Amino acid sequence: MTEDQIAHLARRLILLAVIGGALLFAFRGRMLMALRLAVIWGLLFLGVAVGYTVWQDFETSLTQSQVFTSVGQISVPRGPDGHYHLTMDVNGTPLSFIVDTGATDIVLSLEDARKIGIDTDRLAFFGNARTANGTVETAKVVLKTVQIGEITDRNVPARVNGGTMTGSLLGMRYLESFAAIEIRDGRMTLTR
Repeated sequence: MTEDQIAHLARRLILLAVIGGALLFAFRGRMLMALRLAVIWGLLFLGVAVGYTVWQDFETSLTQSQVFTSVGQISVPRGPDGHYHLTMDVNGTPLSFIVDTGATDIVLSLEDARKIGIDTDRLAFFGNARTANGTVETAKVVLKTVQIGEITDRNVPARVNGGTMTGSLLGMRYLESFAAIEIRDGRMTLTR
């Protein structure tokens, strides 16, 4: 712990001791009633905390959806993790992508590659990619169709990552197929 954290903890403990002492003094001789009130207030606090958490999850799920604002335009909100997440149908299967301007290509995880029907056991992992986690082997593939709303692309080059990935990446080669990419007020808008 840092010195600031220790000081902050000490202030809270002193405040808790003062409030606890005042409550004990106020309810001396009536401890059963004090215990009942403490339980009631604890349950109320817990209910508010749970309600707030549920509301945050609900609000996040509302803002997580991508919006097709007009023909050839997609607007995507920034996720709570600070990244833009885009759902695309690849070979007819919906996959979630993280928009990654540091990636060159569309990069599929092994799991996502299997979901869209690629036999990953037969892939030739001859390529290499440098990632934040080191160098990984990659295999070139061609995606029959990539669809976002009304926008459909055919025979899109991509790579399958031979290493461990938690999801797939949408890289610059595909993003450059859009006429405009705008990031403003926590939203990314792609226009064809």
